[in-house]
Amino acid sequence: MKFSIDKHEKYVLFKLNEPKLDSITSAGLKSELIMLNANGMRNIILQLSDTKICDSSGLSALLVANRLCKNSDGIFVLTGIQPTVEKVIQISQLENVFNIVPSVSESIDLIFMEEIEKDLKRELDN
Repeated sequence: MKFSIDKHEKYVLFKLNEPKLDSITSAGLKSELIMLNANGMRNIILQLSDTKICDSSGLSALLVANRLCKNSDGIFVLTGIQPTVEKVIQISQLENVFNIVPSVSESIDLIFMEEIEKDLKRELDN
């Protein structure tokens, strides 16, 4: 599986450089995302601009990553989604489950806004 990882203080950008997110690539993607989360990365941006095909095992890997980030009080963001992959997400009625943002920069903005909201909430709770 081909991918790149760009780690930052508040988030990690994971770019999948594969045309298919299927049973062959999804296991590798899932394990990479699990390792990132286990190593303290709770905000993950998954860039799928090279991915044209996604099947049920690919959706499963995305759902696992989404749950891991939520459970660690973070956010999982999908960006660069191609129309064919978007259609699979819509058919599966998952468009309201995932945070889907058009660009990487908007994904980063979303993460920073979420972090600010969490910090403000913590301050109000104390």
